[in-house]
Amino acid sequence: MTLPMPRPYASLPMIAGALLAAFLVILATRGAGETTVLLVLSSLVMFGCCWVSAAHVLGGRAASRLVLIALVLGWAAEQLGSTRGWFFGSYTYTGMLGPRLGEVPLVIPMMWFALCYVAYVIANLIVWQAPSDSAGAPPLGQDLLMSLLGAMVVTCYDLAADPYMVNTLQAWIMTDKDGWWFGETVQGFGGWMLVSFTILLVFRRGLRGKPLRPAAPVMLRHALVPLGVYGGLMLFLVALGNPVETRTIALFAMGFPLLAAACGLLRWQREATVAAARGAAAGAPGAVAAAPLKEAA
Repeated sequence: MTLPMPRPYASLPMIAGALLAAFLVILATRGAGETTVLLVLSSLVMFGCCWVSAAHVLGGRAASRLVLIALVLGWAAEQLGSTRGWFFGSYTYTGMLGPRLGEVPLVIPMMWFALCYVAYVIANLIVWQAPSDSAGAPPLGQDLLMSLLGAMVVTCYDLAADPYMVNTLQAWIMTDKDGWWFGETVQGFGGWMLVSFTILLVFRRGLRGKPLRPAAPVMLRHALVPLGVYGGLMLFLVALGNPVETRTIALFAMGFPLLAAACGLLRWQREATVAAARGAAAGAPGAVAAAPLKEAA
């Protein structure tokens, strides 16, 4: 017998799905003409979508911890970058991205959280064929490698996003414009790797001895939410990337981890269905309940 989800957790999957749909609609609207209002709105909706999804998949405490880590470290890195040239090279934000805290637009730390959460799920699906690796005390080497993989997934997005933000939106102005990547400096990609790696590693190490507790059973369609966010960003850059060469780059750089994660998701769902069927046939419902992340749809 399946017990009903406790409120308000029962509504989390529906809210995450609605926010994903809204995010994709806003992205499509932005394609018709970029404005500061649409940029800020899409960032806020993406942030909300990923937070709700994380609260569902990881549990409320773990999700809030990841939000706090990403907001603090993301803002600090960007503040040091825009004032001292650390991590990403010397640059200055324009007013395109809306209100600021210090020198950093408020939506930027929110994007750090959203991208790191999405990368966390994608990395887990690629390696473990599950949205979350809920091992109680993974070794440091495993956390280092998984965080590095997640950081690479984030930076794959930046390969096309950075040139678009500079050339089309003029969201920030780089002091040095003679970089090796469409005017961007290679240092910037090193900064993206370092900051996202640090966020993910701090989050993963903080989970030691604290198994994740999903707020509600996670099914295949629920795990599609973070993949939908990443896929939506990919399609946006494939359609509108500037310079045009970055459109092909976005397709392959982001498409590879997205497809690999989709394959992992299908295997996770297939194994969950088989395990549930075996448990039902053996009359051992406890065997299925022991793995809440692997409940069949």
